[in-house]
Order: sequence, then C-alpha cells, then structure tokens
Amino acid sequence: MVLFASFTYWSLSSTSKTFDTCEIIGLSDVDEIDFKKYDSVLVAASTLYEANDIKNLMQGEQYRNAWSTPIKVSILYLNDIRGNARVLEEGGGQQTHSLKLRKDDGTLMTLRSVSKDPSPLVPKIAHTLGIENIVVDGISAQHPYAALVVSELSKRAKILNTMPKLVFLPKQEQLSDYNDKYGNRLFLLEYETKGKAKWLGLKNVDSLMDTDDLQKLKIKNPNKVSIHANSLVRARLFDLLVGDWDRHAKQWGWAIENRVDSIIAIPLPCDRDNAFFNLEGVLPTIISNNTFLPEVQSFEKEIDFLSGLVSPFDIYFMRDIPPSVFEEEARVLQELLTDEAIEASFSVWSNEIFELDGKELIAKIKSRRNNLVDYAILFQQELVESEALTKALKGSEDVKMTKAQMACFDCASE
Repeated sequence: MVLFASFTYWSLSSTSKTFDTCEIIGLSDVDEIDFKKYDSVLVAASTLYEANDIKNLMQGEQYRNAWSTPIKVSILYLNDIRGNARVLEEGGGQQTHSLKLRKDDGTLMTLRSVSKDPSPLVPKIAHTLGIENIVVDGISAQHPYAALVVSELSKRAKILNTMPKLVFLPKQEQLSDYNDKYGNRLFLLEYETKGKAKWLGLKNVDSLMDTDDLQKLKIKNPNKVSIHANSLVRARLFDLLVGDWDRHAKQWGWAIENRVDSIIAIPLPCDRDNAFFNLEGVLPTIISNNTFLPEVQSFEKEIDFLSGLVSPFDIYFMRDIPPSVFEEEARVLQELLTDEAIEASFSVWSNEIFELDGKELIAKIKSRRNNLVDYAILFQQELVESEALTKALKGSEDVKMTKAQMACFDCASE
C-alpha cells in the first residue's frame, strides 16, 4: 500500500502545469515571424503529456506520443477563408477554446482548439494536494486528430458531419483582441451546427438548429415536425463503431428539411473529442469503474458494457423506434464501411501519426463493425428497458415543456 501510494503521488505530481498550447518546431521568436511567408508549419499539438515509466504505469500511455509528435500543418489567415469570415464571438465549453466565425452569407463556422484546458474542472482539493494532474493528464486519453478520421468515416457512412480541417492560426489583425489567447495555436476549422445550411448541399435544407431550438419547433408544430429516424439510428450506431461515448444533446445539430406538409430534422453530429478514447493505466482504470462512470469507456475491439452508453438523448429521441430500424441501419453501415473504406479514411493523417496509432485503430473499427448487428439489437433492447425521462436534456433546461413533453420528442404530438 505504501509503494502504491508513493507511485500514485509521484505520478500525479510530475507536473504543476494545467494547460499548454502547441509547440512550433524549428522556429524561434515566434512572435517576430511573418507566417505569410510560409504555407505550413511543423507543430506538436502538446508536450504537456510526456511521461516517465512510472507515470505510464499509473496513468497509462494513452495517446501521449500522438500529442507530442510534430506534424506539418497548413497556415490559416481568416481573410483567406472564402466568404469573408469574421470573428463573431468567443465560444463556450469547459475545456475547448473556440471562436465563432460568420461569413457574409450567414454561414457559421468555428475554430476549436486542439489543445484542451481542463483547469476549470480541477477541484480545489486537487490543487491543495498538488494532484491536479489526474484531471489534466486525462486529456491524453483523447486522440488529438480523431475528428479528422471520423469525418472521413462519416462521409463513407453517409452521415452528416461538420467537415473539420486542421489548421495553424498565427497572430493576425483579423483576430484583434483575441490574438493573445488564440494566436499561434492549432485548431480544427469546421462548420457550425446552426445557421445557414447551404454548405451541406442537401435539397430543401436551408437552415440548421441546435437541439433546444428543435424542441421548441416541435412544441410549436407538434404534428408537423419529426426526426429522420433511420439517420439518427445510423449516427448513433456509428458512434459505437468509433467509440465516441460522450454524445449528449448539446453535441448534435439538426438540418431542417422543409417538405410540402412536414418538417424533417436530420441529425448533424459534432464535437468528436472522445472518439477512439483510450483509457489505460492503474489509476484511470480504477476511476472509470462501470459503477461510477459507466459511460467512460476505452476504445477496444469489443464493447463490454453497452448499457453504459445509453444516454438521456437516446431515450428521448429513439426509445420508440422499432428494432427493425436498428438492425437495418447496422447492416447498411457494415456494407458502407468496407475494409477498404475504413483504411482509406486514415489517409488524412500524416505518416507519423498513422504509424503510431493507425493500424491498431483500424483493427478495432473492423472488429466492432463485424459485430454491429448484435450491438444494434442489444442497444435497442437497452433503450426499451430504460426508465422514461423526468427532466430536461442537457442544454434544454430553459425550454418550456410539460413533464410529459420532457419524456420523449414525439410526446409533444400526443
């Protein structure tokens, strides 16, 4: 016990830093560099998660190497974005720093930081004991470039996505007062899940909205608004394929399709920070026990605790969808995501990152795909057996609903 306690404290107190941005390789005096003379830069997402043997043992190897490996990234100036993108406001989020952008035609985009800042989540007791690293280091379980592969897989699975692109954002006049916080950092540039929807290229779809706005629309037009059930089931089964366990209501947008006598909401997933989540080490394994954190699951070849992945979002939107739809969409995904399609999706990674993690992740995706019909059947059974909701979804607390309407999306029609 003494040895375990010693290793634990040594591991958790190995660094006092709670946040760090990317590290630019081969360039000194970054603030003096004219990045307009370059088209790309060599960047490591973060060296904050580098570890010794004891830390690897106690807190896991995770994706530490991917975070610290330098890769070539394109440089972005905001005035080079087609459509005259301008900074609208700073985004929310507890760990991700983000800037909302707006084009002249009303299209909204966002810059989401690759490096995370978990300091708001660190409890005071952890600071007092000097063990805040247990929260900070948890970011190493996220793959810094997972979203890029998930986007490619989504295209092949015919699931909408926000089309993220990895960019380096130098300090620039267009950032104005945001230069100190956002300049010279690594970001994912992607479309927003609200605003204009022309970029999707879908017929009769001209707008996007968040889940809470969709609920308001449903309450106002109870018999006219419905979700595209097959698309939502496919999207959620896809989440199981890529191990994305963090799928609450605020991580979904909806493309609004206007038909003659109805309005159909097509799901648009966003925020892929936890796809391929890789939790290892003695301490994370203890903390992420199924009893305490059933949804926090490491990405393995098999899903060993499916019931922990059923969320309030699923119960609200999908509880009454028949099992035949789940089985049908599982088979569609199996047909679309062939071995070749899965392997090709990883071509968006640099060779350095692929050599670290690519082959292992491909093998896990293929294994889950092969068992997807079984997972789909079990998932639907878990939904049916789940208790009805009695409170609003995350982010919908301000939507005026009756208790009956809180229970499910279609309850507004009853």
